[in-house]
Formats: sequence, C-alpha cells, structure tokens
Amino acid sequence: MSPAHPGLERLIGDWLPRQRWFATKSSGFDALSLHSLGTVIESENERVEAVLARVDSGDTTQHYFLPLAWHRSSAAEREHALIGAVDGWLLHDGAVDPTTNAAWLRLIAGGSPVGELQPGPKADLPDEAGRALGAEQSNTSIVYGDVICKVFRRLAPTPNPDLEVTRRLGELGSTSIAPALGWLEGAGFTLAIVQPFLRGASEGWALALTSVRDLYAMPEETAADAGGDFAPEAERLGAATARLHAELRAAFGVRASPGEAARMAAQMRERLDAAVVAVPALARVAAGVRAVYDAVAGIDDPLDVQRIHGDYHLGQVLRTQDGWVILDFEGEPARPVEERTAPMSPLRDVAGMLRSFDYAARHLLADHERSAMLDLRASEWAGRNRAAFCDGYAAESGADPRQSGPLLRAMELDKAVYEVRYEADHRPTWVDIPLDAIGRLASLE
Repeated sequence: MSPAHPGLERLIGDWLPRQRWFATKSSGFDALSLHSLGTVIESENERVEAVLARVDSGDTTQHYFLPLAWHRSSAAEREHALIGAVDGWLLHDGAVDPTTNAAWLRLIAGGSPVGELQPGPKADLPDEAGRALGAEQSNTSIVYGDVICKVFRRLAPTPNPDLEVTRRLGELGSTSIAPALGWLEGAGFTLAIVQPFLRGASEGWALALTSVRDLYAMPEETAADAGGDFAPEAERLGAATARLHAELRAAFGVRASPGEAARMAAQMRERLDAAVVAVPALARVAAGVRAVYDAVAGIDDPLDVQRIHGDYHLGQVLRTQDGWVILDFEGEPARPVEERTAPMSPLRDVAGMLRSFDYAARHLLADHERSAMLDLRASEWAGRNRAAFCDGYAAESGADPRQSGPLLRAMELDKAVYEVRYEADHRPTWVDIPLDAIGRLASLE
C-alpha cells in the first residue's frame, strides 16, 4: 500500500495525536503527508516499512519517524501495537510490535542500505525479537538482549546531537557514556541509535527519591543520619559530570567568548518577561531575578563555552556497578537543533542538576498539606546533596562552580523560570516548587 493512500493518511492522522511523543496534540495540524523511506520485509501476509510523516501546523513543519508493520491477520502478542485497519490490512506500530521489530536491528547490524535507509557500519548485534519499554517520552526504546535501540520519533536534521556525542566520545574511549554501537539514518534524519543496555543500572531520579522517602519516613533524623543518604552518590555524580565536561572539551573544543555574559543575560531577561506575562504570580519575585541577571550582564571577562549535555537532570544518569553513566545528549527537545548544539557554559549543566536535587526533595510534598518539619527536611536534603555534587565537581575539575559569582545563580534562576511556566501549564499544584526556589535564589547575597 502506498503511503499516499488516503485511508492510510486518515488512520495515521487519527493515531498520531494520541502518542506521547507527538508535539502538536493541543493545536492540531493542518496537513499530513507520508513518504516511504524503504521496505524492510515484504511478503503476501506481512510488510515492514519505514515511513516519514511530515506534519504542517501553521507556519511550522515537523517530521516524525513511523516504523510500520502490516499484517493480514491478528495475533494476541501484537494487539497492544495496533494502529487500525485499512484495506484488509491490520496496521501496527512496528517499533512496539514484537513479531516484527527484530527487522530493525537486523537492518542496522547488516550495514547495507535499503531504499533511503542508511545504517552505520556493519555491527555485531543480536538477532532476536525486541521488547519495547513502557516509559515512552520523545522516543521509543527497544531492548534486544544486551543492547537497546532508541527509535527517534520527532526528528531533527542530522547530525543528531545524541548520535554525534556518543560516537565522538566512544571513539575517544569515554567511560562516561553508553557508546553508539550502530545507527540508522534516512532522508537527512537520524532515525535510531543502538547502545549497550546497562542491565541492573539504577536511574539517578529513582535512587534520589528512595533517599528522600527514607528521610521523610524518619523526619526526626537529619539527612546525614537517616538511612539511604544520597550525598556520597551526589558527590560521585559531580565528579562524573566534571569528567564528562572535560571529555566534551577534548572532543569538540572550547573557546573564550567575549560578550557571552551580556548575551546570556539578555536572553534570560526575555524569557523572564515572557514568563511573567504567562504566569503573573512570578511578578512578585521578578525584581530580584532581574537584579541577578543585571549582575551577570556586568561581567566583562570572556566566558569559556563548549559543548554541553544541555538537558541535564537526575533522569538522564544511570548508576552502574562501575559508576555513573550519562545518557541522552539530544538537549531540550523543544529547542531548535542549532541551539541545542551551540557551545555554552558548562555551568548550565551544573545548574540543571542542582535544580533536579531541589525537585527530588520537594515534589513528594507538592500535593500534601504543608509540614514545617518536612519542609525543613526537604531543604536540608537538597542543600546537602547540592553541596556534595559541587564538592565532587570541584575535586575532579579543580574549579568549584560555587565560586562563579552570579553566573551559576542566574542559570539556576533561568531554569526555575522555565519550570514555573511548565508547571503552570501542566501541573499547577507543583508551581510553588520553582516559585519558592526563585524566591530563595533571588534573595541570596
């Protein structure tokens, strides 16, 4: 069936807005067109095909990767992947369909092009059915034995930042990341990347929440004395972050950027002004925020800028038996790719992780009646782990982020301003988490 088939376009058009990775759920879209990149399997009763979806909404165009699987008959093991029926075929999400998703890894491992699909060099990868993970965000991840294939859904033109960084750092022998073992590209986009599956690893966010829950279960104890103290891990994570930044400098370079502080402050002011309009409650702390931004604008010395992670938080790190591993170098998905890959101060990553510690400490309290004891413990836990992270970063790099003048505070505030807008739109009961943080940060001397 041709991707231009009107019945197929209607079916995909109904299905797309229901997917978590689809970006225009609320506003809808004006036009949808489908383009075949290549057929991986074709028989009388089965077909597996890579399709590129172009979605036009107003003056915005987005592209999505749709690995599709057609079947003539139903099967219980793929019912959860069903998109719908068209012209006697049952159409399934081919990344999620366990009866066909081995075809994608086989294509990547083979290293030979199919249509417009271009895999990387031939790779030694498993030949088995995959299991799609349920925690779907902007991508879909499929586990095949000891490797994991990340299927990019919302696409940006190559080079994909995640593939670019993991390839380059892998070539340099980095132990800070999960290297790229294989990949798939087509029509100027990176469609998928294969990396080691770190079986038994624990996500940083989950480990931090375990520590916070242990503390809240014994609020009479201090964060240092309660079971599950996270500070030693936070210190190791700080050191791992400093190593990552050194590796990124070695791979992509570093330069002094005159006028960087003034440019940064101007961008922060613009984001603050827009946020105050969107969330009027922010106005009560805005003056203090602007004072910090003004201090940054007054910095005359050039700032060192380099490639950074760009969307750094506890959900982007895994604790393995050998230490911390850092994942997902795409940057903030909502930003254009040229912004995500632009050299920036590494303090932005530090600020992102410091805000993540604050969220880990406080979000469990957001939907409950305020408790002075638990508020105190939340502040204590966040402060202890923020300090430990900076200690680890300073010991590894020789530069303490806390000695950066107003820069780190401004970057934390900028992140918190973004959080205020996000929470106001999506989780209004959580908006006090970043609002309170802004009040604290803006009032520091």
